[in-house]
Amino acid sequence: MKYLILGAGPSGLAFANTLLDLGCDDFLVLEAAHEAGGLCRSETVDGSPLDIGGGHFLDVRNPEVCEFLFRFIPKKEWNHFHRDSRISIHNTLIDHPFEANIWQLDMDSQVEYLLSIAQAGCNIGEEKPTEFVKWIYWKLGTKIAEDYMLPYNQKMFGENLNQLGTYWLEKLPNVSFKDTLRSCLMHQFFGKQPGHAEFYYPKEYGYGELWLRMATRLGDRIIYQKKVDEIDFKKRIVTTIHKEDFHADVIVSTIPWSSIKKLHNMPQELQERIQELKHSSVEVKYSPETLPSDAHWIYYPNPDLSYHRILLRHNFCPNSKGIWMETNTDRVDTADNSSHFHHTNPYAYPLNTLNKPEIMQKLLIWTKTHQVYGLGRWGEHEHFNSDVSVERAMKMAQHFEG
Repeated sequence: MKYLILGAGPSGLAFANTLLDLGCDDFLVLEAAHEAGGLCRSETVDGSPLDIGGGHFLDVRNPEVCEFLFRFIPKKEWNHFHRDSRISIHNTLIDHPFEANIWQLDMDSQVEYLLSIAQAGCNIGEEKPTEFVKWIYWKLGTKIAEDYMLPYNQKMFGENLNQLGTYWLEKLPNVSFKDTLRSCLMHQFFGKQPGHAEFYYPKEYGYGELWLRMATRLGDRIIYQKKVDEIDFKKRIVTTIHKEDFHADVIVSTIPWSSIKKLHNMPQELQERIQELKHSSVEVKYSPETLPSDAHWIYYPNPDLSYHRILLRHNFCPNSKGIWMETNTDRVDTADNSSHFHHTNPYAYPLNTLNKPEIMQKLLIWTKTHQVYGLGRWGEHEHFNSDVSVERAMKMAQHFEG
């Protein structure tokens, strides 16, 4: 075939469907699982949808992407939400982002945080450090760093935070002492809204329904339970674990590079660099309890709790109950014999390690010379949300066939 697409998550499905829009049907999608959706798949648990990859929503900020996806689930079948996310801190819940809402804490805590922000390195002209932990102190001040950002990131990404670079945090704004003081005095939000400030979620389905419908349109151009085992870059042949070979003019990979067992005709040095890429694994667990909160999700930096985030399903998924808990698999309680539903995602978040940019630049430049392209969260090893993955897939398909 002309295009062989590895993986039927948001990136692979958007690429394939855009090819159809452009009049190209000479492609095939290989998917390792029994259905499409990747990290955005949903299952019915306790009578209503649960997204097994954790919290995934459709951001409203890209109208082109939204209009593309509304072809599969019409806009009238989505609810539109203004994000309500909270942070559990000092035995209370405050709104996210942290620095804009410390006015919701007691007066003594407000004073401590304000003093800490005023003394943050970025506010007193100190040179910007390169190590992750020092950078967080410099950017946010001691109190926010120690009470929230550092423990939360350790729960998300592991204890060794200095393996992470700071390049991916450059978009994080400096914590303004003036804005924080103004918010404390006026008891209202000042500053930049976080991502997913507004989002869509299906009225009657889990988020996974969107991707199932996109896969349905592809018909027999998508094949399930075909896990990729090998890629021969010289011959552009992909081999599955069942020793089936597929040949294409162009290969578009949306799957983790480290999950591919053999990379034939790739320089050994580059193969070794791929193994340096890091990622985290996450367990999503369901609990039937209903918390008395209007929040869509809540962050928990407390290291004594295994999970780092919960999603209150009943606040965005109609006619449902219960919560989903997200926990790094390194922190999962193996002695927990609860019968409640849980699902482990071996590949959840690409980690932005110090050496990742160099590795991915070399890798993607080299593979491109062999007509093999990385795309999406795992093909590019970037923490893209689903809307960004779809946008990048649409643009790549338009580049090839537009």
